[in-house]
Amino acid sequence: MKLSTEIQAKLICPETKRKLYLENGVLVTHADQVTRYPVVDGIPILINNYSSIFSVNDFLNRNNTTFDLSENKLKRIIKRLTPEIGINISAKGNYRKIVEILPDQSKILVVGGSIMGQGMSPIYSNSTFEVIGSDVSFGPHTKIICDAHDIPFEKDVFDCVIIQAVLEHVLDPHRCVREVTRVLKPQGIVYSETPFMQQVHMGRYDFTRFTHLGHRRLFKDYEEIQSGPTGGPGTVLAWSYLYFLKCFASSKLVLSLLTKFAHFTAFFLKYFDYCLNDRPGTYDSASGYFFMGKKSDKCLSDKELIRQYRGVQKL
Repeated sequence: MKLSTEIQAKLICPETKRKLYLENGVLVTHADQVTRYPVVDGIPILINNYSSIFSVNDFLNRNNTTFDLSENKLKRIIKRLTPEIGINISAKGNYRKIVEILPDQSKILVVGGSIMGQGMSPIYSNSTFEVIGSDVSFGPHTKIICDAHDIPFEKDVFDCVIIQAVLEHVLDPHRCVREVTRVLKPQGIVYSETPFMQQVHMGRYDFTRFTHLGHRRLFKDYEEIQSGPTGGPGTVLAWSYLYFLKCFASSKLVLSLLTKFAHFTAFFLKYFDYCLNDRPGTYDSASGYFFMGKKSDKCLSDKELIRQYRGVQKL
């Protein structure tokens, strides 16, 4: 398997929560030889067929789930030549800070980690870290297939859990955060990013948006290290312009042309975020927010939560 021997020993069944063992190329529990989980190209497929919207067969059959990973070379080239319409001005600095905080040999779980997230290169560049990419999609960084509602690891395993641009795509973000908390070691670090003012992306797998305080409340069992916007109203304006134009599309070709036109005519708006990102108004109009925190025994009360509002105060 692509997982280290140490991490393999921490695997549990997503359904029964019993310890898993590798026997004849499949993962089983000694108490239940009926429930079996395959390993595909070194990647264990640990999906709870009874509760997940995905199934083990989705991955045995190599079905596209949340990502279409069969994009052809021409499309990839065109995408690289097209200017990005949005920006994440916080991620890279935040990941550098995480690298400074974490000790060498840290075990890091990346939920939604089939591909490398924005700004995440400092994490992958540290050769002492073991980074475990989990996802409901195969990808270049996938080491385990699992649903974030049932993370198939024992408790207190990881020094850090990263869940970047994922919680909007799960049916029950509170349950997923409880799972993240369970697998984190005491004093472990969590890093999360979620969108606020952003249109639907990833189609049918997009469910939820969070304000700054709504995002903070998700992680009320954590001591905050820092939090704030990932991008500001410049990115929001550019995205709104893009989706306005896309409404006029009558075919895939027209949609593609309108998308490219929007990118080339509105990409500059994102640069306003560099001077607006720390302003109170941006906390009310951000494209998204991040939270970095340390697992704690104390729970943030709702009264204290309200006092942490950083947006424009009413006169």
